[in-house]
Amino acid sequence: MSLSAKLFGTPFVVFMGDISNPVYGKTGLGLVQWRPDDCLGQIRLAGCSVDAGVLDLDVASAHARGARSLIVGSAAVGGRMPDHWVASLCDAARRGIDIVAGLHIPLSSLEGLADAAQAGGAKLVDVRVPPAGIPVGTGRKRTGRRVLMVGTDCATGKKYTALALARDLKAAGVDADFRATGQTGIMIAGAGMPIDAVVADFLTGAAEVLSPDHSEGHWDVIEGQGSLFHPGYLQVTVGLLVGSQPDAFVVCHDPLRSHISGWPDYALPSLSDVMARTIELGRLTNPAIRCVGISLNTSKVPPGEREALIAKFTAETGLPCVDPIRDGTQAIIDRLQAEFPA
Repeated sequence: MSLSAKLFGTPFVVFMGDISNPVYGKTGLGLVQWRPDDCLGQIRLAGCSVDAGVLDLDVASAHARGARSLIVGSAAVGGRMPDHWVASLCDAARRGIDIVAGLHIPLSSLEGLADAAQAGGAKLVDVRVPPAGIPVGTGRKRTGRRVLMVGTDCATGKKYTALALARDLKAAGVDADFRATGQTGIMIAGAGMPIDAVVADFLTGAAEVLSPDHSEGHWDVIEGQGSLFHPGYLQVTVGLLVGSQPDAFVVCHDPLRSHISGWPDYALPSLSDVMARTIELGRLTNPAIRCVGISLNTSKVPPGEREALIAKFTAETGLPCVDPIRDGTQAIIDRLQAEFPA
């Protein structure tokens, strides 16, 4: 599957709705982080406390500044659209601004939006649509190398880690590609597989399609989804793990989180538990799977405590531990190259 970023015009604005939890704004936040030159600003409704740190606009001012696309940068649990957000999307579409989203429902199903788009000559672009003809997984060993991001929970930095690792591998002269598995990654990279929209029987096959045979020196850096310990989303994690048959994986963790976000009755698993379960399940299609590093999201950690946390997890796991945004990923690359010499 290939989705070109040209399917939606630039510059764009991100629509954040009225969310209060940044976990549900990760699409907008990710686009601002990784495609800043294409972003005019954000549209936030009354009560929205999540700020992507860019210019606040309304639909009219976004149109006046030349916005060609409005990207829905926020979602509720389940990827649906709150009814009271739709009026802003209709307003934008009537002005000729394309609407782009990665929801679990098609944009055309939102009341009045298709009519507004037709009236304004705007396109409705659904990113979370898997390609036709995905096969059942085969488990066949593929050529090339793969490193997968796994998490202790959702929204722990799997996408950011994969993007940073792919960037740093390329900068080091390594043949590498970022492989997006979620709507935000696809919007950033322009290609990928919306793995959580694939019918369950074809999950492993979709992961195989995403990361096909490649040259022996090539690394596919695969964005992870969900968590093996998540009561709602573990199924997509299992399918992606088995289908991508990674040689290596990186555990992504939010050190300030104590329980699964949105599921307070489920405590966050330990790093050692995540590593053990990932290896246990991953061995089905790659018996040599191993962990090569820990990625910490320290964005909300007080500055004076960050180094101590990194040292703590490094000592606990015996693996390189970094915040990929603040520190880069060279320490993980060094471990990767030591474990898998060219």
